[in-house]
Amino acid sequence: MKRFFKPVEKDGSFKKPALSSSSSPVKDCEKSAENGSAAANENNNNTAKKEPLKFLTWNANSFLLRIKNDWTEFSKFVENLDPDVIAIQEVRMPAAGSKGAPKNPRELKDDTSSSREEKQIVLRALSNPPFKNYNVWWSLSDSKYAGTALFIKKCFQPIKVSFSLDQTGSKYEQDGRVIIAEFESFRLLNTYVPNNGWKEEESSFQRRRKWDKRMLEFVLRTSDKPLIWCGDLNVSHEDVDVSHPDFFSAAKLNNYVPPNKEDCGQPGFTLSERKRFGSILKEGKLVDAYRYLHKDKDMERGFSWSGNPVGKYRGKRMRIDYFIVSEKLKERIVTCEMHGHGIELEGFYGSDHCPVSLELSDGSSTDNA
Repeated sequence: MKRFFKPVEKDGSFKKPALSSSSSPVKDCEKSAENGSAAANENNNNTAKKEPLKFLTWNANSFLLRIKNDWTEFSKFVENLDPDVIAIQEVRMPAAGSKGAPKNPRELKDDTSSSREEKQIVLRALSNPPFKNYNVWWSLSDSKYAGTALFIKKCFQPIKVSFSLDQTGSKYEQDGRVIIAEFESFRLLNTYVPNNGWKEEESSFQRRRKWDKRMLEFVLRTSDKPLIWCGDLNVSHEDVDVSHPDFFSAAKLNNYVPPNKEDCGQPGFTLSERKRFGSILKEGKLVDAYRYLHKDKDMERGFSWSGNPVGKYRGKRMRIDYFIVSEKLKERIVTCEMHGHGIELEGFYGSDHCPVSLELSDGSSTDNA
């Protein structure tokens, strides 16, 4: 399993993970099709794909907990959907490195008995179908907080994998919030966007403003190649993206009211966040894939996050997990679906977020059009 954790060399440059002597990209895709049961016939065509076409994103709300409690059901879901790429957010497993020593965000911590046990639980889960058909990249926080992971089928080798929005400076985003995989015809960006928070005094607003500014700079700087941006973006862009707009607009924490009216309301649904997100889409020439296909509000299946079934947030839901694609790719969007529904969190697999999928048509015949 060592190969799963060493696919990238220094400075974010990509090194192809070593495959066993009995493996090849074609064989790995064939194995995936064999293990996919319901999706097997369709995925016998994987060997004809030049690049990934089917994507899945999910905020797992602790990857280890999902493995311990919900893995059988989630594995069946992945097996049936058979995505080429799986983007995970909120891994919440610490990076390798002993106390006081520099951390390695690409490796799971294993220097204590408890961390070694947790790492082995993860490795065992990923050594079985369908996950053994993927190479995995981690970007982890120093503690059990945030973090992202990216699973890519072994038959699709990215040109480069990096871990920061910046082309200079830090090699890793703080708290492991970013993984970028570059392919021949597009870049895939997996992000766990910082929550805006409730109070200016706690510097949360400033952190989110800085992130949004850097995100806009990133999409403008990398416009040479189409972008697929996915993950927990922690914003609901329009009224249609929340179940109860009035409730979320008026939401407060301990009756605190920010001095700027545009910062009032539920984090993720404040006017300032929504405006900045809209600017990123407009200036970056990006399209919200789900809303492109689903124009109207869907009270049953139109939200990716749901509040606790007990308490004032019961039945209150938001769409904060996205696939955002460059306008150049919008005509290739086949499906973009949320796979959870209902206020009882069916299809959420133990998380407070449900998986979201995107499928694109093959663009090889239209690349030069």
